[in-house]
Amino acid sequence: MQSAQPLQPVQPVAARSQAQAQVVAQGLSHPWAVAFLPDGRFLVTERPGRMRVVEPDGCLGPPLAGLPRVAAGGQGGLLDVITDADFARNRRIFFCYSEPASPESGGSGNSTALASATLAPGASQLRDAQVLFSQRPKVASQLHFGCRIVQAPDGNLFLTLGDRYSRKDDAQALDNHHGKVVRVAPTGGAAPGNPLAGRAGALPEIWSWGHRNPQGATWGPDGRLWIHEHGAQGGDEINRPEPGRNYGWPVITYGENYGGGKIGEGTAKPGMEQPLHYWVPSIAPSGMAFLTSDRYGADWRGSLLVGSLKFARLHRLQLQGTRVVRDEYLLDSLGARIRDVRQGPDGWIYLLTDSPEGQLLRLVP
Repeated sequence: MQSAQPLQPVQPVAARSQAQAQVVAQGLSHPWAVAFLPDGRFLVTERPGRMRVVEPDGCLGPPLAGLPRVAAGGQGGLLDVITDADFARNRRIFFCYSEPASPESGGSGNSTALASATLAPGASQLRDAQVLFSQRPKVASQLHFGCRIVQAPDGNLFLTLGDRYSRKDDAQALDNHHGKVVRVAPTGGAAPGNPLAGRAGALPEIWSWGHRNPQGATWGPDGRLWIHEHGAQGGDEINRPEPGRNYGWPVITYGENYGGGKIGEGTAKPGMEQPLHYWVPSIAPSGMAFLTSDRYGADWRGSLLVGSLKFARLHRLQLQGTRVVRDEYLLDSLGARIRDVRQGPDGWIYLLTDSPEGQLLRLVP
């Protein structure tokens, strides 16, 4: 359980040891996520609604056919993608995106959806795309989709969901999916053993609640889910969501309204979890990965790496257990908004930059 007591943040400092970014591919339109194929190629999503295979030499393949309709606009579009743990056998991928209301339903608005598909041999198209989960309710918003996917060792899928900005109070209610982390079976539906299963008035997919806009998630070396989430003006957080726990938004936060002004009741309240770490001012975090390889030396192994959109840099957090003891940043001279951070099967860290001419980068010493 995370502490219920307020904490003091560790302020970011410039890195003592630098690394450099090596361009793997460029010419990507607002790339959002990268996944790794067993043959050394990359699978990259572009927020306007495209997914492509990128060759190891940086050559961009054509957009893959077979995607569902995507509501691209604002922060919405085609967002995260991961390969199934058994991809070598089943060629299955999972992806999330902003899903428009179907014309048949007569509804309007959009919400975050999680889908699966099979990458056809030759990697030219997706087959058998199937929606596994749709956030409820849909609303007319282009903000706060969340949309990071983590597959746990048991095969079930965690998905982060934003509060949709205009519906922040929904994050404290259990009859909707806004501001939640959900846990979904790989075939769809609530995963067995979810904490609110059978609770009257609560949606069975919910794992934790009281989140704002979680755009980073990773499986930790401690065998637990870690996420980070955007605060308002200040108050970006790192959390380790536990089943059935409330993480406070918008009742408690270390941020304030845009332009100033208090949000909620303060920074702590009984029954609501404190973050493991927070940033004031906000760094606008996006992308998140633990470094488990020895590519960068013993000092870096075990670091938690987080991209910053606002300051266009990469943060390396050193931990003692779950406590952040140092936060140092690098790549600030690159001048690029870092959208995704992943460790590849080769042990190198790969980054995506958010731009109309975005790049796939490899971090090298």
